[in-house]
Amino acid sequence: MRTDYIEKSLYDYQIQDLNTIFSFLKKNELNKNLLYQLPTGGGKTVVFSEISRRFIQETGKKVVVLTHRIELSIQTSNMLSGFKVKNMIINSDVKELRDDNQYLCFVAMVETLNNRLQEDMVELNDVGLVIIDEAHYNSFRKLFKYFEKATILGVTATPLSSNIKLPMKDHYQKLIVGESIKSLIQKRFLARANMYSYDVSLRSLKLGINGDYTVKSSDELYGNLNMLNKLIGAYEEVAKGTKTLIFNNGISTSKYVHETFKKAGYPIRHLDNKNTASERREILNWFSETPDAILTSVSILTTGFDEPGVETVILNRATRSLTLYFQMIGRGSRVLPEKEEFTVVDLGNNVARFGMWDAPIDWQEIFHFPDFYLSNIKNDEEIEKEFVYEMPPELRAKFSQSEDIQFDIKVEYKKVFAQGLKSKTVLERSIEQHAKICVENSEDVFDARLLAKQLKDEIAYRVRQYSYCIMNNTKNYKEWLEEDYERKLRLTISQKFAAKM
Repeated sequence: MRTDYIEKSLYDYQIQDLNTIFSFLKKNELNKNLLYQLPTGGGKTVVFSEISRRFIQETGKKVVVLTHRIELSIQTSNMLSGFKVKNMIINSDVKELRDDNQYLCFVAMVETLNNRLQEDMVELNDVGLVIIDEAHYNSFRKLFKYFEKATILGVTATPLSSNIKLPMKDHYQKLIVGESIKSLIQKRFLARANMYSYDVSLRSLKLGINGDYTVKSSDELYGNLNMLNKLIGAYEEVAKGTKTLIFNNGISTSKYVHETFKKAGYPIRHLDNKNTASERREILNWFSETPDAILTSVSILTTGFDEPGVETVILNRATRSLTLYFQMIGRGSRVLPEKEEFTVVDLGNNVARFGMWDAPIDWQEIFHFPDFYLSNIKNDEEIEKEFVYEMPPELRAKFSQSEDIQFDIKVEYKKVFAQGLKSKTVLERSIEQHAKICVENSEDVFDARLLAKQLKDEIAYRVRQYSYCIMNNTKNYKEWLEEDYERKLRLTISQKFAAKM
């Protein structure tokens, strides 16, 4: 075998991580388990394929690679073959396997292998290394008992268990942290993300038993007309004409999104786990071949899917899963000769909850103290209170005749309180300011009312800030206040034009 194989196949940072991992494997006499973190797009499959090749070459022992999806099994097998590692996939077609040493590497889906081992239909002798892809999933742990004499190497972009009650530190003794997202961007291995966050009230969302928002409450929020209009407005504002992935929490929402964009004349397809394999292939081929294609789906494209041409990722959902947050954004991070950046549209306050995608993150602390990290994730009320509305540039341009468009509800509330006036005076002054800028930038009352309609997001923001000030933040009260505000704004605009006449 050529001695320059590694240098020509792996990047410097991958070689460095590879050497660190092998150093651990050589010193490891007690079969301690090792966890390796590398961002999505950093080339985890490449690294563990070379690890497999070298481990087999140096020890003569077998390697088993575990995945949780059939697509990942096939991709992994192909990558191993590319590294000249002869391997066999253990899938549902393999009913029985007696180890004859023809293969030194096996790729298996966790459920299939677990079933075959339980039935004593698969025989794997002299396994020295078990590599677990997407190791943060907990389904792999049931297989650990079958490989007690092997070292287990878990590989993940986010070393945080998907189950709060089963922390990864209980099964892995050491974490090796690879290159950071920021570093990979600087070295042009990952694209740079331009991130846009839109103000969304998540009070109606409910947490499920798994610690994330329920599909039912997400469908109710993201399937309503206001949110669908906000989604298509955000797309038209920053992503129009780009190859776009939209992630939703529920199938119903995704279908509503599909219909909304289709009616607007945009090329869009919907994909979920109920599509057949052939339908999935056809839809993904269409998405790949159509330059301005939009694909709306649930979370099935977070792993095992690689379309480098994705230019925009829209998070049309909220999540409390750090892993899912990184996986969704990672779908757009592939670099191409003509693509060095991509767009992320956040409609779930996820950036406020987890931080910027490329921000420094202490994975060692998260790995060793997951409870502390999870208990300190910002709650939705905190995020809403801290959110500051900024008028989009395209909308600001429509108010070009007004020098100042700012109005701070909190500051105004303090003034009103100090003057001993009724709290509603704050909203009256806000309505007056909104009416003023609408009139300043319109030729007639009809134009002004059309402009006022485009202030819906800012009105919702001001109403929410006001409701925090008076400590009455119920959903029904805020909705009533918004309707009352919009009605009074239309009336004030009419009065101002009448006074002009």
